[in-house]
Amino acid sequence: MYYGEIKNYDIANGLGVRVSLFVSGCTNKCEGCFQPQTWDFRYGRPFTEETVDEILEMLDPDYINGLTVLGGEPFEPANQCELLPFLKKVRNIYPDKDIWIFSGFTLDELTAEGSYCRTEFTDEMLGLADVLVDGRFVLAKKNIALQFRGSENQRVLDMNKTRETGKPVLLDMPR
Repeated sequence: MYYGEIKNYDIANGLGVRVSLFVSGCTNKCEGCFQPQTWDFRYGRPFTEETVDEILEMLDPDYINGLTVLGGEPFEPANQCELLPFLKKVRNIYPDKDIWIFSGFTLDELTAEGSYCRTEFTDEMLGLADVLVDGRFVLAKKNIALQFRGSENQRVLDMNKTRETGKPVLLDMPR
């Protein structure tokens, strides 16, 4: 897996101060995507153990609320096998920090048997996510007033409550 960027002290991609990992590779190729360079699976640099260590160190300060993974597309089948052990390590070392994942795939697509994006790693990745921002960016539904999403069809899901209820629950966000 490759990644395009790591942002430390990110306040744009989730609640609080975060570390954000922008993975490379995306087959959704949404019209109007703000980072089309990340569609290329070889964009940026290889994701290595040194990269993992760097991110873990960035996550250490108490004022860092958590990790955000976006892209590109974290749930591309080629990315899931690399991201799962990383997310498990983050959860193990920092159990009180939250994990946000942005995906162009919907939760329904991610959980549907036989769908392109569903692999043997998908359920476990979803199980590690506290928040899932799901759905493709749709240029015709673009709305710059939305928090943590670019178009009105996208959802910010509270995955803990979604798992509890068995149905999608929107995150109750402060205004």
